[in-house]
Amino acid sequence: MITNSALHHPSIHIINLKIINYEHGGFISWVPLHASAPTICKPIVQASPLSLLYKIPYLPPQSILKIKPHPSFPFSGGLALLAEELANNQARLEGQEEEYSNERVVRALYDALNSRDVETVHRLLAADLEWWFHGPPSHQHLMRLLTGSTEPFIFVPLRVAAFGSLVIVEGYNKERDVSWVHAWTVTNGIITQVREYFNTSLTVARLSNSEGGPPSISSAPTVLANCQSIWQSKLCDDKAVPGLVLAL
Repeated sequence: MITNSALHHPSIHIINLKIINYEHGGFISWVPLHASAPTICKPIVQASPLSLLYKIPYLPPQSILKIKPHPSFPFSGGLALLAEELANNQARLEGQEEEYSNERVVRALYDALNSRDVETVHRLLAADLEWWFHGPPSHQHLMRLLTGSTEPFIFVPLRVAAFGSLVIVEGYNKERDVSWVHAWTVTNGIITQVREYFNTSLTVARLSNSEGGPPSISSAPTVLANCQSIWQSKLCDDKAVPGLVLAL
C-alpha cells in the first residue's frame, strides 16, 4: 500500500491503491465522478510486486476511483517483454559504440600508414598481427609497408563499415588500376588480424547458425545455408576478378 507521505508535490495527490493484476504487467485507470472517460496512470516508483507509487493529478476528496487493468496493455508477460526490449536496446547501443570505436582505430591506422607514423602504427597493431592475403603477389603493398620496406603505395579508404569486431575497408588505386579490400579484426582497441584482398570481389555474409567463431572463407559460388549478405565490394569488376565469401 502507498502512503500519502511518499511524495510531496503541490499538484499531485497520492492515494492508497492496491494494484490489480500488476504482476501481469497491467497499468490502472481512474475515473472521477465528473469524468466521462478513464485516464491512464503510469507508475513512477515500484514499492512491491503488487503495490506502486502512482502520480495522479489532484482529485477532490469526493471523487471515486475505479481500479481496473487498461485494455490496451498486453497483460500476459507484459513486464517481461518490456524488460527484454530494454535489454535488447541496451545491447544494440553498446554494439554501436563498439563498432564506432573499432572504426576509429582502423581509420587512425590508415592515417598513420600514409604519413609513415611508425610509432602510431606500432601502438595500434598487435605484436603478433595475423595477416591473410588473396591476390597477385606483386600487390602485397601492405606487408611491405608494415615490414619497413620502401613502398610508395598509398591506401585511401573509400568505403568503411564495421560489424562488431570486424571492420571492412575498400579502396581503389587509379594509377595501378587495382581495387583492394581489408578486413580488420579489432580486439580491445588493438588490431589483431587483417585479411587483404586485391582485385577480388568480396561478399561478407552472416550465418544465422553462427556461434561467434572466427570468419571463414568460401568461394563465391558456394551455397551457404541460412546466410545473409551484409556487405559486398563495389569498386571492382565482378566479372573480371575471382569472388570470395567471408562468412561470419
